[in-house]
Amino acid sequence: MYKALNYWVFGGFTGEKTPYEFIDFAASQGLDGIELTVGDALPADITEAECKKIASYAAEKNVGLRTLATGFYGTCSLGAADEAERLRAVEFSKKYLQIGAWLGVKCVLMIPGATFVAWDLSRPVVPYAVVWENSRKSIKELLPVAHQLGVDIALENVWTRFLLSPMEWKIYLDSFDDPAVGIYFDAGNCCLNGRPEDYVGILGKRIKAVHLKNFEGSDCAGGLHGFGDDLFKGEVDFASLFAALKKIGYEGTFTVEMIPFSRLPDLVLPDQQLAEKVTKQLLSL
Repeated sequence: MYKALNYWVFGGFTGEKTPYEFIDFAASQGLDGIELTVGDALPADITEAECKKIASYAAEKNVGLRTLATGFYGTCSLGAADEAERLRAVEFSKKYLQIGAWLGVKCVLMIPGATFVAWDLSRPVVPYAVVWENSRKSIKELLPVAHQLGVDIALENVWTRFLLSPMEWKIYLDSFDDPAVGIYFDAGNCCLNGRPEDYVGILGKRIKAVHLKNFEGSDCAGGLHGFGDDLFKGEVDFASLFAALKKIGYEGTFTVEMIPFSRLPDLVLPDQQLAEKVTKQLLSL
């Protein structure tokens, strides 16, 4: 297993820790890799030279850079009804793919679209059919760039009331008929609607990368506060999940992404103590 940690728990949402500090932390903890984030760990206007410098430093420390993430799509959607917003998302995604190529990652995380953003009620509600068509249009525009750069597009299952089941994901991904686009499967995020192992069995080779966190469904299925600060506390059956991934021959990344909404309204990141805790839990798997 390639075991990695996402930047946010260690460095927060405002880039309080440098990529070099995160690489040093990962090396000291014995992790295989890290997942940097564009918009905080890395500025969106980062240069090729700086990306190559970060990649070289990571290689020196024997820390992998296989995936890349961003929080950008929470405020600018590839499936937006507003054409100007959709085009902004496409233009960002082109640069995002380029950053990924400069760093040498295998895939970048994208969110295809949202009918509703649970954590930002100021965002517009968009009809499902509109998100379906516009997000597909955007991703088709991005695929030539992905091919040119050799970086895959990994679409994450998130709480956006879009693509709510593994069968929807299968139909959606297969509509592109392109191996450069797949799912960045988040095992914790899917617990609201189903079991992680069922997603794996249906989506198979479409899975590009895996996020690990946990979710406790209480209060009639639960809300965002179900995402806690303990990797092992919740509904994810790791034995069943890993067995399902082994069955499909998955050999990609396992990256812990901890955003403990259970601490709201007092969520504070970065949290190095939590980063150390979940790293130990991850390494014990």
